[in-house]
This record gives sequence, C-alpha cells and structure tokens, in this order.
Amino acid sequence: MSQGLIPATILTGFLGSGKTTLLKRILSEAHGQKIAVIENEFGEENIDTDILVAETTEQIIQMSNGCVCCTIREDLRTTLSDLAEKRRKGELDFERVVIETTGLADPGPVAQTFFMDDEIAESYLLDSILTLVDAKHAEEQLNSRQEARRQIGFADQIFISKSDLVDPAAVEALTHRIKHMNPRAPVQTAHFGEVALAQVFDLRGFNLNAKLEIDPSFLTVDDHDHDHHHHDHDHVHDEHCDHPHHHAHDDDVKSFVFRSDKPFNPAKLEDFLGAIVQVYGPKMLRYKGVLNMKGTDKKVIFQGVHQLMGSDLGPKWLPGEKKTSKMVFIGIDLPKDILMQGLEGCLA
Repeated sequence: MSQGLIPATILTGFLGSGKTTLLKRILSEAHGQKIAVIENEFGEENIDTDILVAETTEQIIQMSNGCVCCTIREDLRTTLSDLAEKRRKGELDFERVVIETTGLADPGPVAQTFFMDDEIAESYLLDSILTLVDAKHAEEQLNSRQEARRQIGFADQIFISKSDLVDPAAVEALTHRIKHMNPRAPVQTAHFGEVALAQVFDLRGFNLNAKLEIDPSFLTVDDHDHDHHHHDHDHVHDEHCDHPHHHAHDDDVKSFVFRSDKPFNPAKLEDFLGAIVQVYGPKMLRYKGVLNMKGTDKKVIFQGVHQLMGSDLGPKWLPGEKKTSKMVFIGIDLPKDILMQGLEGCLA
C-alpha cells in the first residue's frame, strides 16, 4: 500500500446544493477508488443509512464498493490523524479523503488544519475545495448570507447544481457574478450525479505550482476601478465594459489582480505581506501568486488562506519569457488601494 501523502478534498455548499447527492454517488459508485468520506455530524442531511453496509455505533463504516464513511465526533484533526493511523496499521485501506462541511461552515479553518498541524501535513495533501451552488436559490443566498459568498471565494472548483430549474439567462448571470468573486475557480453546471470524478479529484488547487489559473474573460470584463496609471502596460480593453450584468451586485467577496514587470525586493515584500495578513487575514480567503523576485532566476510561487501563507521556488523563467509577477487576492472588502500601493512599494 502506498504510503505517500493522502489527497484530501473539502466539499462545501449551502443546504440543498446537492452535496449529499454527490457524496452518495462517490460512496456507492463502482469507480475503483477507495475513498474515506468524513461527514461533519452536525450536518443537516446525513447520508442515508440505506446505502451504508451496516447500522453500527462505530463511527467508521465500510461501504460495499470499498469506500469508508466516517462522522466527526471530536474535531477534524483527531479524526484525520485516527484515519491516517488506521491506514498505516493496515486496518483501513483508502486512497483519499473527502470532507463534507456543514452548509453554514467557513471552509477556511478546515483548510488551515492541513497547513498548521505538522502531523496532519505529514500525512495529507489538501487537493482542493469544491463548492456547490444551487442555481435556484443562489441569488437569494448570495445576497443575504456572507457564508455563501465566502464559500465561493474559497473554491478551487465551483459546480452549479439544479440549473435545469432556472432559465439559461439566470445561470449565465449567476456564473458572471461568481467569476467576479472568484476568477480562479472554473465554474461548471452539474446535474449532480453526472460529474466525472476527474473533475472532482486531483485538481491540485492547493499545490504550489507555477500555473496560476485566472479566468481570462474575467480580466477583460474590467471593473472601471483598475489603477491604469500604475501599470501602463496593463491596459484592459475598455470596450468590454458595457457588460449587461455589470453592476447588478456589489458583493463583499471580490478579487483583484496585481501585475508588474519589475522584480520584487524579497525583504520588503515579506514584511509587507506579513503586516497585511496580521491586519486583514480573517478577511483574506485565498491569495496566490507567481512572482519575479530579485536575486533568483526561478519563479517564486506563493499562496495563502487567511493568515497562513507559504512560498516555494518554482521552475526557472524560460529564456525570452517575460518576467511578470502576477498575484490574485480573493477576500471580503479588502482595501484594494492599500494592497496595490503597498505591493508597488515592494518592487525593487
């Protein structure tokens, strides 16, 4: 049995968005993968016991297709370390973990568990956060519930379920709104039973890799408030600005991108980002960048969740490749001007 890191996926989404449908499918389909599902027991809709092999008081239940289902009694950390230990001892055989959060949860602390705790970090690799959005109720939920907006901001992949219940224009408007909050995450509609597992697992949304996915169409539909005078090379075509869905919603979860062709001064950048996460960390959902740093010919890749950030040396800049630093920030009412000016001040 391979003792590499166990990939973990966090599944989040409001009540009724179809998380349980997706989990049932994962737990009962013959996909040949052994998956451990951790359910937050405070969940409103628990997995129906009829798809479980046996009624049991034990919190870990083996499924007919080799999957394992487990409810959290203590905290997530304890559950994860118990599962990893049982796997090491050969008592349980599974290849990956899916954690279902309750509908109201903020996925941030769940994600942070994988970074903060050495024991967990030595056993697991956080693969991605998936967010399910119910097309029929999304608008009302996004308008009234910050948790729903935060779940979008955190996501590496977003699935819109129940799109058959609303008209295509509504799905398009919803997609547009979601992309404004989070241009990093691909958005696709899903009739839930039918999402390919390849779109759910091994997405590597959390790996520090040199591929910084930002939806290119998001960057052409501009927000009028880009500081064009800062980056003359960064003009975005203004003819796209008359997008019909434009200012329909001014959500508090927003994203923005910083770009520069000048290298960063590493010490200044580290100080500035350190100060920023101290102040704004709780409002910073996800941030990620590929940076050109003075003093190294390699790309520096960094990302963070709330107050936790990590960076890594990536591949070398290719000969002739333009050394442009790109960072994307997704957060709640982040002070864009302070961040943009501060980053500008960290350039060498």
